[in-house]
Amino acid sequence: MPDLVWSDPAVRQAIATCDFGEASVLIRRKAGLRQSDLARLTGLSQSFLSMLESGARRLTSIDKVTRFLRGAGAPDALFPLPSSSAPERPEAAVTAVTAPAAPSEPRGTEAPTADLHGLAVRAASRSLSFTESMSAGCVGEDDLESLAYDIAAIATDYVHTPLPPLFTDLLATRDRAFSLLECRQPPRQTRELFLLAGTSCLLLAHASQNLGAPRPAMDQIRAAWTCAQLADHPGLQAWTKGTAALIAEWSPHKPAALKHIRQATALAPPGETRIRTAAITARAAARVGDRETALAALDELRRAREEQPRVDEFTQIGGLLTFPEAKQEYYIGSTYALLGEFAPAERHASRAVALYEHGSPEDRSYGDEALARVDIVTARLGMGDPDSGSDHLERLLRMPTGLRIRQIGVAMRRVGTLLQQPRLAGNRTARELADAVRGFQAIDTARRVPLP
Repeated sequence: MPDLVWSDPAVRQAIATCDFGEASVLIRRKAGLRQSDLARLTGLSQSFLSMLESGARRLTSIDKVTRFLRGAGAPDALFPLPSSSAPERPEAAVTAVTAPAAPSEPRGTEAPTADLHGLAVRAASRSLSFTESMSAGCVGEDDLESLAYDIAAIATDYVHTPLPPLFTDLLATRDRAFSLLECRQPPRQTRELFLLAGTSCLLLAHASQNLGAPRPAMDQIRAAWTCAQLADHPGLQAWTKGTAALIAEWSPHKPAALKHIRQATALAPPGETRIRTAAITARAAARVGDRETALAALDELRRAREEQPRVDEFTQIGGLLTFPEAKQEYYIGSTYALLGEFAPAERHASRAVALYEHGSPEDRSYGDEALARVDIVTARLGMGDPDSGSDHLERLLRMPTGLRIRQIGVAMRRVGTLLQQPRLAGNRTARELADAVRGFQAIDTARRVPLP
């Protein structure tokens, strides 16, 4: 600690008057330290140090004062005398008084007594000791910042990185969030931890779905929903129900998707979350043949694009937990493809691919881009032109196996069926592509990976 800290008159005055909250602030400012830095030096938790500086807590014992000043590196000359820490009288804490025993009673049965000042001192000491033990939890601001950073990094990497290596990282991060929740922490930290734990479960739901495990995916959704409710966070609640709709949409229980997405819509704040719910509604409705609902949802999506977005700490996580323009265009194109309107399907899907190709590499979702290419192929096959879609299909066939999430496998099987339509029987390109698509393999879920 620089000498100028201890020579500063304000620092010395704060210590002399036992105003250690003010002393902490001044020491950090003079030395250029963060709260977490001074907490590590002094052995106090960052949450306690924060409350000390705000005036909500104080140092009440010579041991803590000594530890604080010793850890900060204060010279011995600045240490306050023991008598300055508490206004109690000598021998006043607890004074046992032995009353003369009555002649008829055996000696040694007298009850100890204490003067009222001593009782007050004891009561205050016990109260402070209890509240300090309750507030000195094992969760610090650094823990929360680190966990939030790791979840944001995984959410960002998710869209452009193969899933297998990310899955174990995601498991370890989820487990860390659960472990921190088992510690004691203030209500604000508890809410944030439930938000982070729920987000990790939500990401695991996406990952499980991408691996072709819809039942575990829905189990993760249930865990994410519970965390979202405990965090009282509408954004996470809306995303959780929206993801439940996505899982149902790709499953044999497609009508259930509309039930989930209606719940998400009721919770969604303006901005990307509301755009997402409209997009999922449109595609889910189109997938079950509900044309009217699908087109109405596309209109709602366009209106949601014009709304003033609300600041949402959830979508600020980034990556998979955002709904950018490229993804919006992919969903619109996919809805039209399912409705059999192939010209707008091709237009929007091509726009999605172009946005991904020319956007930031970190935002380039290999899964959505591949599915948009499938929609282009589907649209061109629908218009009777298999040749013009062959480039997109060949790019899909060259995808590394680790990137072939389950949804791509399902979509490619649908393309294979379209390529075998009787009206394309005489087309050589269609026949060759059908043979190639027949051997398309999705991601290998039997692959062995290290446990976290």
